[in-house]
Amino acid sequence: MQTVSRRSIFLDRFACILSPFETRCNLTPSLAVSTDRVWSMELLERFAAGDLEAFEALFRQHQREVYAWTVRIVRDSCAAEDLTVETFWRVYRARGRFDPAAGNFRAWARRIATNAALDHLRHARKETELPEDFPAAPRGDPAAQGELRGRLRRAFLELPSKYRLVATLALIEDEPYQEIADAVGISPALVKVRVFRAVRMLRRKLNSLGVEVNAK
Repeated sequence: MQTVSRRSIFLDRFACILSPFETRCNLTPSLAVSTDRVWSMELLERFAAGDLEAFEALFRQHQREVYAWTVRIVRDSCAAEDLTVETFWRVYRARGRFDPAAGNFRAWARRIATNAALDHLRHARKETELPEDFPAAPRGDPAAQGELRGRLRRAFLELPSKYRLVATLALIEDEPYQEIADAVGISPALVKVRVFRAVRMLRRKLNSLGVEVNAK
């Protein structure tokens, strides 16, 4: 109950800035922080010490990137908006564990966003939108192709969340293995292993349909 209360206070305090997808308030000059200042050691130290204005400045700099990364994983704009707010709530709570000396707030926030998205995937059962050429459907009856893609989506949804996450980023979003590894907090080698296993599981499920999923 105490955690909920603190979260409510946090959301009330930042109701204005925690709405990156709508214009709900006017920015005050004191919050117009330059890029150089955002990346300064002083700002990061202030954030780690609990300075709310420093957090607000970092939020303004990184909110769009966090949203863009999240929507690539969950492939749902509404869910990505909620998860962006959730990510910065987690960032705020974890501020004491951030190391200003490392100075890489972007990578740290992306990892938190990835974990929030992974938690979402574990509980959400909505469809994943796949590109039209993933995988290439056999030419022929449009109705048959639609049915084939529907089965592919269902097979993709049945992947365990940790495999679905890396498969989405590697196979659909064409994200480099190193970028995925940094965001998830695992080695590039393990990313490759999970992608391979995800493709193998998809092949097993779709073998009878004649759908080929190409591994990277």
